[in-house]
Amino acid sequence: MMLKDQVVIVSGVGAGLGAKLAARAAAEGAKVVMAARSSEVMDQTAKEIAAAGGESVAVPCDVRKPEDVERVVSTAVERYGTVTGLVNSAYSHPGFTDLLETADKQLRRAMDVILFGALEMSRAAVPHMTNGGSIVNVGTMSTRRPLRGEAGYAVAKSALDMASKYMALELGEKNIRVNQAIMGWLDGPGVRFYLTMTAEQKGITEQDVYDEIASNIPVGRIPTDEACAGAILYLLSDYASEVTGATLDVNGGEFMPA
Repeated sequence: MMLKDQVVIVSGVGAGLGAKLAARAAAEGAKVVMAARSSEVMDQTAKEIAAAGGESVAVPCDVRKPEDVERVVSTAVERYGTVTGLVNSAYSHPGFTDLLETADKQLRRAMDVILFGALEMSRAAVPHMTNGGSIVNVGTMSTRRPLRGEAGYAVAKSALDMASKYMALELGEKNIRVNQAIMGWLDGPGVRFYLTMTAEQKGITEQDVYDEIASNIPVGRIPTDEACAGAILYLLSDYASEVTGATLDVNGGEFMPA
């Protein structure tokens, strides 16, 4: 098991990547502490984890609120004794508008959740990583290749990108690794909604929309939430013991850095 005896906090556990990641981490032996504003998906994921013989706990949390964040970390420590891993995947999307047309209120909310929420979670968790640990920040391909309509989201994720590098530099002496997993298209609930919406707008089938997207991805398919969660598991695990300050592109080859 890749994560045997580890205690991993996952923020932003929704119906897509977050839930798949939590379930896969538990299957790999981790005790998982799930955090999200809504309990519905977390509670269902916790049932699935328990049915498979794993351990988890769900804690309602708005990462913008320090008291909520502290409750998540305290729950992890009180129940499992420590924290060894943290995945910052909570996000807020300010809307599919051009940057200058995006309201400041929406941009600030995205920054508050994506950047400051990740920093708050990290500040709370790091003191308990007494024997070292791993932090994985989830990014987006739109920070690597600008995509129309993703500006506000990408700006906030870009801030998290630089924060990840500085955290890796500063926390290395504590034996805490910090890396990024940069996601592209994820075949999950969000993309399925996009396929339906786009098909209706263009008067074509959902499969047509899917095929158009997949045609630009070298592996010939849209990577699934569950498959992409595996990249995060690797960065959390001891297999990546010498990897820190790194950016792992998880997009089926759609973006390849020079």
